[in-house]
Amino acid sequence: MQVTPRSRIPLFMVHGNGVDHRILKPLEAELENAQIFDLHYIDLPGFGTCPPLGNRGGLPELATWLEELIRQTAGERRFALLGNSLGALLCQEMADRFPGQTQGLFLLAPVVFPDAAQRTVPQPQVAVENPGLLAQLDPRQAQQFSDIAVVQSPQSWQSFAQWVLPGLECANLRSMAKLSKRYFLDPLPVERESQLDIPVTILCGKQDHITGYLDPERLAHRYPSLRICVLDSAGHNVHLEQPEQVAVELRGWAQRTGRMNAPA
Repeated sequence: MQVTPRSRIPLFMVHGNGVDHRILKPLEAELENAQIFDLHYIDLPGFGTCPPLGNRGGLPELATWLEELIRQTAGERRFALLGNSLGALLCQEMADRFPGQTQGLFLLAPVVFPDAAQRTVPQPQVAVENPGLLAQLDPRQAQQFSDIAVVQSPQSWQSFAQWVLPGLECANLRSMAKLSKRYFLDPLPVERESQLDIPVTILCGKQDHITGYLDPERLAHRYPSLRICVLDSAGHNVHLEQPEQVAVELRGWAQRTGRMNAPA
């Protein structure tokens, strides 16, 4: 489906905790090729180039900040949301705050439960080990990479170094500390009963020991058109470790979302 630039759907792209918008840049080529969306990369307060919030800076405050940004940018137009990890939880929240305007949700390794003790996650495991590669890296960066990487290939490292490390290095630690003290939404999107019948795709890595792959199934009652795809040999950075499969799913979701495009 091809649309004119003027009629493109705003797509708000929200990163996870500890990184910035660059972690979602690998999706740009596929999204641009679809010619459906007007991309809006967002740095949350305290991450990337966005100044920290002056108040308590917890998850409720981030949600209010994001709601205001979307309202100012989209106005009354319909839009779509794409989120990763914590950003995916915020996208669930925004879809509930804008039920008449949200046209589609694409969630990568989503947080369903902010409290890690409530999550169902597998034990950490590595599908492709590469001790030789790790030995060549700066020890600190090797640790950051190995803490999360399921595929320790040169390609996976290059993606991590280009798209993840810069955000890790510039994250505001004080903001992250504030967030950790107020890391909740009440109620959580998964605890609500209302439904949104829009295109929703969730992608998870089968070896994701951060947010897991089972909890998103508990969102099925919220989204009648939900598609969940669990990719093997992938962890929390599923789109970096299985980019081809993610691109296929992203393309299909974009086409479904684009077909729904109509004046609000």
